[in-house]
Amino acid sequence: MKEIDFLPEWYKSGIRREVSYRTQHLALAGMYAMMIVWSFAATYSVSRAKAESVIMAKRQAEAESVSARVTELESELRVLQKKGESIKEIDSRIDVANVLGEMSFLIGERIVLSKVEFLAEKFADEPEAKSAASTGAVVRAVRRTKSLKRRDLPLGDVRFKVVIAGVAADAGDVAALICKLEDSPYFCQVIPSFSRSATVESNRATPAPAFRVVTGAAERTPETGKGTVRVSEFEMNCYLANYRKYRR
Repeated sequence: MKEIDFLPEWYKSGIRREVSYRTQHLALAGMYAMMIVWSFAATYSVSRAKAESVIMAKRQAEAESVSARVTELESELRVLQKKGESIKEIDSRIDVANVLGEMSFLIGERIVLSKVEFLAEKFADEPEAKSAASTGAVVRAVRRTKSLKRRDLPLGDVRFKVVIAGVAADAGDVAALICKLEDSPYFCQVIPSFSRSATVESNRATPAPAFRVVTGAAERTPETGKGTVRVSEFEMNCYLANYRKYRR
């Protein structure tokens, strides 16, 4: 049995168009919703990227500042290292006040010094030892020499030779001083240069005796209150014991 459709064709086409419109509207609504969600996601990503960019810019500025400071400190460190090397080269590594204090403790009242010198010398195993010994820098205990030039100063590791000269009441006092210097931890390699008899004038009128070595072949006639005294004139060399040598 064949069914008879009494619906007009325009009505059917209108329903189809309405269904098509609804489908299109739903599709457009879905696409619009997706675009909104994508827009929010893109906005969030852009905001986050901007924030990270600002943070990275700050970090980069801080890193550049730190890098510039490190470069400056490295430059200052190089300058200080050069100064430290120069100070290490010219540092004598001795305390003259302590050495003179030890000498004043060892030297008795029967000895009067006329000269105390500190000669800076290179060590014997170095090639410039002989030239340094002949042109070594001199540090005088009685006055300061200002004529030394930089090329005359032996730089680096040096040892100090001490030259002591004066007069003693007799030769026994000189020998006793040599023994005291050898026993002292401040000095080593004590070698007497010479020890000879001499005549000095003694001014007994003053509370503290003043001695003067008589020059000339003939003795001068003592004045009132003065007389001549036989003494032992000496000179000796030694080294400060502030170093230690190792064999290579």
